[in-house]
Amino acid sequence: MSDIDDSARCPCGTGLPYSECCGPFLAATAQPPTAERMMRSRYTAYVVRHPGYLLATWHPSTRPSSLVLDPDTQWLGLEILGRTRGGMLDSEGTVKFRATYRRDGMRLHQHEDSSFVRDAKTWYYVDGTGSE
Repeated sequence: MSDIDDSARCPCGTGLPYSECCGPFLAATAQPPTAERMMRSRYTAYVVRHPGYLLATWHPSTRPSSLVLDPDTQWLGLEILGRTRGGMLDSEGTVKFRATYRRDGMRLHQHEDSSFVRDAKTWYYVDGTGSE
């Protein structure tokens, strides 16, 4: 896992310092309160190469047994395109996003409509539909 300076802007695109945004989630000292915040924290986990966090926040019904992150993929930015439900009082929600990344010298985009559920006050990624 690569480190991010706590005062640096969080990779998820909120503009907040990492220590006030996704840092506490990846350090397991806080839980994302909404599906969107879970989505943003998972994106940040890809940026900093933290597969343990990704697996821990993946719903057990769809979680892979292991996860290997491509070391040649450089994540460049996240744009939230929309959301349905997923608020602090909801038990499910979706987040539509576009993530930009670079691989093999090419700038690419991943578009996905991700599904999340909340179980025992914890949000989990279930699955997503979309394309690169």
